[in-house]
Amino acid sequence: MGVPAAGSGFLRIDDVVKEFGAYLAVNHVSLEIAKGEIFALLGSSGCGKSTLLRMVAGFETPSSGRILLDGQDLSGLPPYKRPLNMMFQSYALFPHLSVADNIAFGLKRAGMPREQVAERVEAMLKLVQLSRFAQRKPHQLSGGQQQRVALARSLAKQPQLLLLDEPLGALDKKLREETQIELVNIIEQVGVTCLMVTHDQEEAMTMASRIAVMSEGRLMQVGTPGEVYETPATRFVADFIGNVNLMDGTLEVDEPDHCVVASADCRHYVGHGITGSQGMAVTVALRPEKIHVSRQPPAEPGLNCVKGTVREKSYFGSFTVYHLALPSGAVLKASQSNTQRHRDDELTWGDEAWAHWSQSAHVVLTQ
Repeated sequence: MGVPAAGSGFLRIDDVVKEFGAYLAVNHVSLEIAKGEIFALLGSSGCGKSTLLRMVAGFETPSSGRILLDGQDLSGLPPYKRPLNMMFQSYALFPHLSVADNIAFGLKRAGMPREQVAERVEAMLKLVQLSRFAQRKPHQLSGGQQQRVALARSLAKQPQLLLLDEPLGALDKKLREETQIELVNIIEQVGVTCLMVTHDQEEAMTMASRIAVMSEGRLMQVGTPGEVYETPATRFVADFIGNVNLMDGTLEVDEPDHCVVASADCRHYVGHGITGSQGMAVTVALRPEKIHVSRQPPAEPGLNCVKGTVREKSYFGSFTVYHLALPSGAVLKASQSNTQRHRDDELTWGDEAWAHWSQSAHVVLTQ
């Protein structure tokens, strides 16, 4: 899915603030989400993401600001009158009702004719591939199946907006990874706009077309998963998304097409300028997977390389992570893909090693 153009907001959050006494939970947040988009609010506990979701749902009232869905101001509308549905982490399935009756519950409450209810339930069961489990009770299903029942129930009333609160938090890691793709396929097949909240960065990056990273009630950065990961806007975002080496330094050279940063252990040649001032304090962000590790120094040692000692080594199957102790006492994390079953030059604890990287591998941060 492409990135929506400016002004294409199907869901618009305009300068929304939420105060709980003296505590500012959501701090002047503005956001536009396009129709059909899967958008993730990502952040740690207490960052304000769930409060923002609850204001969209109608469970909390903004202290100031507006929330509009397809041009309609939602303020003053109770949750049950909003054209949206929310799926909770706990799924909130009725244990005494069958799968089919759980899905039908909201439709019956809305007064839909019996024949239409039966048709819609059948369609939802087919969508989530649970037709043969229609008469089972929730406790007779696996966690992933319960999650799909909750999703089917949320989609049955054909909401304009689907809200997901930590949708896969109750599943174990392997099942969560399998269900992420499955959930995205179902949502995209229906074509519903989706706003999800998660603290799991892998979940956000796998499922969402765009991500908003939140901290202390504010949006730190909004972009596609690739943009947020490869070009973080701040030190906080770089550190929060994935693993990263953050090296403080000073700006020595700043030209339109490159800059040079001096840090404690090496000098970085970066293939872009930052329009900064010479001598200013900056931070270089370098992802472990962008670093090459070898026993031999690079062909032209100088910029973008450093020699260290292997302090830690962690094998993860598809890749190995090395922690290199540098002369300053800092530790550099580097990951290397295990493309061969056995390597003759395998590094181990105590070995000296060179780490080097390209001019496009790192990002210079000024905040």
